[in-house]
Amino acid sequence: MRLRSIISARLFNRAWYYFRLGYSTYLTFLFGYFSTLVTVYYLAVKNIPSLLDVFPRFVPFAVIATAVGAPLAVIIGWVHLKRSALYSSEAEVSVESNPFNYKLTPGWVKDAYGPAALMQLKLLHKLTEKAGALTDLERAEIFELEKRWETLVGGGYVGSPKRRLNF
Repeated sequence: MRLRSIISARLFNRAWYYFRLGYSTYLTFLFGYFSTLVTVYYLAVKNIPSLLDVFPRFVPFAVIATAVGAPLAVIIGWVHLKRSALYSSEAEVSVESNPFNYKLTPGWVKDAYGPAALMQLKLLHKLTEKAGALTDLERAEIFELEKRWETLVGGGYVGSPKRRLNF
């Protein structure tokens, strides 16, 4: 029964995410775009005689508004990503809140890469220990790294994510 409720909750959460993504990225964008065009035309252009002389009908207004607005939106988006500190702040918050930045991701990273990295570290530790090439500080650092890798390979977290996932 518990497994069924976990699967149902996970399915619901994924569907909710897809709904929000599709609605906010596509449906809301299209409705908002056309709503803005209609509102501007019928409330502004229709009430300003000089603009009504330039745009006597809605379709030419919509075409010209799109021809001007689309490149303008691309430029604003480019400035947002490349020239402002806003995007880097958004990315920083996203990285801090992503729980997979504090644990191994499911799949090949958790099943192959993590165990291989841990084994390499242990073998390197053995070799350098046998050669007597480690200081006490290096020995302690390697021991701490081994503990962290063992935690990761075991499915645990290293660091402090803002939110934890339960698998």
